[in-house]
Amino acid sequence: MFDDSRSPEYQKFKVDKLPIILKFEKQDYQFLLQYYEFLYSKKIKAVQRRNGKTIPEDTFCPRCSAPHHYIYDNNDGKGQYQCKVCGQTFNTGEIVKRPLVLTCPYCGHTLVPKKDRKHFRVHKCTNKKCSYYLSNLRKLPKDLAPEDKHKYKLHYIYREFSIDFFKMDLHALPRWATNFKFRRQNAHVMGLCLTYHVNLGLSLRKTAQALKEVHNINISHTMVANYARTASVVIKPFIDTYDYQHSNSLAADETYIKVRGVKGYVWFIMDVISRSILGYQVSDTRATGPCILAMRMAFEKFKKFPGEKLEFVADGYSAYPLASQQFMIQENKNFDITQVIGLTNDDPVSTKYRPFKQKIERLNRTFKASYRVTCDYGSDDGATYGVGLWVAYYNFLRPHKLHQWKRSLNDVDMLRKAENMPAKWQLLIFLGQQTILTMQKNKG
Repeated sequence: MFDDSRSPEYQKFKVDKLPIILKFEKQDYQFLLQYYEFLYSKKIKAVQRRNGKTIPEDTFCPRCSAPHHYIYDNNDGKGQYQCKVCGQTFNTGEIVKRPLVLTCPYCGHTLVPKKDRKHFRVHKCTNKKCSYYLSNLRKLPKDLAPEDKHKYKLHYIYREFSIDFFKMDLHALPRWATNFKFRRQNAHVMGLCLTYHVNLGLSLRKTAQALKEVHNINISHTMVANYARTASVVIKPFIDTYDYQHSNSLAADETYIKVRGVKGYVWFIMDVISRSILGYQVSDTRATGPCILAMRMAFEKFKKFPGEKLEFVADGYSAYPLASQQFMIQENKNFDITQVIGLTNDDPVSTKYRPFKQKIERLNRTFKASYRVTCDYGSDDGATYGVGLWVAYYNFLRPHKLHQWKRSLNDVDMLRKAENMPAKWQLLIFLGQQTILTMQKNKG
């Protein structure tokens, strides 16, 4: 067996606990002077100047408005000052710009921004006497060369996201969304296109060829693509807001796709009990942002968030614990991520939650079986509507083994009464249109 056939080991990743946030609040120096006198029975004296040095009389503390009598010259005339009353450090004429300060939860040292990434900034505690740093330093191998210390995580690190993924609209219609206008064909032909293209996994050109050879319908592959794209936009609100009979056990995973030959990613979050896909996202990166969006889509299905009762299983990728931390910060949703690492059950956690991971991996294989016939997607929009249609088919139209292949995962009365698959696609589009009208009415 070749070495590359073995599953690579995940790099150990640890998400540090949240930093201490010190908010900037205005103070009154007169109140602070009286409070200090009340506590210690003595007054705060004015600063005693030495060697005839003075500071401008119009210098005031930006935090407590203390006059120049209580202001230190903090760096020998170079423009930095410190207030003796509240301890605020500031520069000449500075209005404090930072609304908050991030400090290390272990030593209280102010975090220093070190790296700017695409969607976040890395803050680091540089205090050499920090207990977190000293503890990690003691855990290093005794025979480790000094130049190899950078391979280990020693300092406390916090990632501050620059984009708020919690304010993005998950149900906004894309700009290219259009209405159905049948000039040459009709709704039944559109249902046939979706049946061949989505259910049977035929490419756009093969779908057009099948309609010509089986039904004697002349249609171009471009028109098939237009039908599929518009149907995906109309159906998406229905499948995203449907009241799934879900449980508190979720599994998540990401898989690779190709868009014009460039690697992309699809994120899936499924209910392990009902097998329904609750969250999905197509992205060009494997960053934390798309993971947050997929998790938001899944958590919207909960009428009441289960909190710590939620079982959320994923692999060892670092995006999942980082996303969990952001949910705690932004929405106060506290839940644990259970990471199943590797292919063998080497620990009790992997043994218990391996079935969760196997089900989400089986979902990936089912998706890839329909995706591979297209080789890759031709555009970002094509990948988005292709995955959206497949999720609709998987959740509402595809017979599933869970029900002995007799019905789909989610049984809708209107779809059950349809005589054939093209009719079911038409009804699914109708349900999507009704959902859009309801959302627009509620928004208005």
